Amino acid sequence: MPNVHTKASQGSPSPAKVVSLDERRQRRQPQSPHYLRLSPEHDGIEILYSNHRFPDQLFSLRALAWALKSDGEVVALVPWLTQLTSAPELTRPMEAEWVGYRLPDSDYFFTEAPEHKVRELEAARSVFGADIHQQIPDTIGTHAVFSEDNLHTLQLAEVVAWELDESGIHPMIADEDQVTRTPILPHDPCLVRADSDPSFRYFFQHGIANRIKDQDPEALAAVAMLCSE
Repeated sequence: MPNVHTKASQGSPSPAKVVSLDERRQRRQPQSPHYLRLSPEHDGIEILYSNHRFPDQLFSLRALAWALKSDGEVVALVPWLTQLTSAPELTRPMEAEWVGYRLPDSDYFFTEAPEHKVRELEAARSVFGADIHQQIPDTIGTHAVFSEDNLHTLQLAEVVAWELDESGIHPMIADEDQVTRTPILPHDPCLVRADSDPSFRYFFQHGIANRIKDQDPEALAAVAMLCSE
């Protein structure tokens, strides 16, 4: 569950189209990936966002990682409901709007990616070139929520890692039947994609995930609200 902060003031058929061989080859070429490289966030930087239902408050979530996009922009990523989302793209549901980044327990507020992360990602991209395959650990306690009955019963699984490849970024969880060693780390053979399971529903960070496990009424009410969205 996000942290809450009080705001400071402020007709006829078309003729057949002739397609050249060059055009066909271009169509078969894979689209440029949205994300090219990931770097985990280790300093606890948070994403701040507002919600029009609570005009006097700001909400925060810990950033998972920083990502280099194909257009050269570097943004923070956060598991947001059903997908991993960049901070500037936080939208409905939940009526969220990104405000900026914050370093907890400080007055450090900013809207651009930290320079050291930009340099790290650009340097890594120059070293690894066009090879887009990477796994990073989940450092914020993300849990994937599964349900086969519209969230009346829930199963939670800890996200161990996030895998970047040409098709996007995917949450990796342990297949308990395939675990042969502990701790389970990125690239472990037992890891499978959570979002390939048809019963996958949402992501929650560890705070609310633990409260759901404890049958906390407020957390269960939040899940019920998501179900009604």
